[in-house]
Formats: sequence, structure tokens, C-alpha cells
Amino acid sequence: MISTTPDPGNPWPHDMRIVVENDAQTLLELLWVREAWALEPIGDDLPPLLVDTPSLEAGRNDVDRSAWTAAWPRMWHASLTTVGSRPGPEVFERLGDPTIPQAEREELLEQVSGPWWSEEFGDEAFTERHQTWTSARFDDRTSSRVLRSNPEWERLEQLVPAWRAGLTTIIEIPCRGSFTRRVGAHALLVTEATRADADAYAGALRSFG
Repeated sequence: MISTTPDPGNPWPHDMRIVVENDAQTLLELLWVREAWALEPIGDDLPPLLVDTPSLEAGRNDVDRSAWTAAWPRMWHASLTTVGSRPGPEVFERLGDPTIPQAEREELLEQVSGPWWSEEFGDEAFTERHQTWTSARFDDRTSSRVLRSNPEWERLEQLVPAWRAGLTTIIEIPCRGSFTRRVGAHALLVTEATRADADAYAGALRSFG
């Protein structure tokens, strides 16, 4: 929500724009792969498990699970950084130039979307169960309950100071419990449970400063 002119009767600052990113596919794919394939990556500050646990694919032995496990933390942090950074318009303008070298195009694409699992390992991980899980998430996100909710308006008192401190992007992940992290200079990572709980969300927003 953003306006070009002040509106004295509106508590939402006219120039405040907050993006809620609750469908970042690079992050969701990583979260699904970790649990569906029973990976146990080791690393600093990795997110909790999914609320909606996917069916296991771990019975198959024809995949390099050790390589997947080793790559997972690196890809998670790289993808999270990309989602939180939101490249400027100049990147998209450059991508629109059909004459740029392929190597530069690939570098710019990674700035926009981050590393994709399929680009590094192919599509083998994404079975029909992944499509089922994704469809169930879509149904939930488009339910009347979710569409009626407006956590940012409900916690405007805490949101405005966070925005003034630089916050522009809320990244929401469908993971268990509380996991609030600042991502770069302008983004905040929270779980669905945190954003849905007024007091927990207020605390998360206060942490950005």
C-alpha cells in the first residue's frame, strides 16, 4: 500500500510500502526438499521444520542425498539473501536487453531469483508429491480466512517504526514455531505462526531496528 500524497486521516503513512513475500519459490522448494528427502543439513541459523510435513521420498536410493545435504545450507542462505534484497529496476532493465552476454544474463538472473534447486541438481527431486504439497499450500493461502487477515494493519504501531528503520520486505515461511531473523538491511524473516499472532508479530517487528 502506498500513496503519492499525504492523507492526514489515514494512519498508514502515505509513502510506506511494505512487500509481504509469502510465496518465495526458491525458499519453499528448499524447505520441501529438505523434509521430503529426509535431508539433515548442518549449518548456522537454519530454519525449523515445515508445519505441513510432506510425504517422504527417502525410500529411493538413486539420488545423491549426500550432495543435496551438503549444498542445502549454502543454497538456503543465498536464496534468503536474494529474496530479502529485492534488486532495483536497473537490473530488470538490463535483463531486457537482448544483446547482453549470456554469462552476464545468468549473473543478473541469480540476483533476481537466487539459486534454483533445479539449476544445480535438475528436477529429479520434484515428484508428484511436491505438486500435491504445493497445491495444498495454494488452497490454504487463498482461503477466506487468510484473505481476510491483515496482520500489518493490526500491528501498524510496531510496523511504522520498523519501516522508518529501513524495513521494506516481510518474508514469511511456513515453518514451525518462532523463527525471526533480520535479512540484510531491509527484510525481516518470520514464520506463518509469528505473523498470525498479534503479540508475536509485534515483538518481531520491534526487533527490527
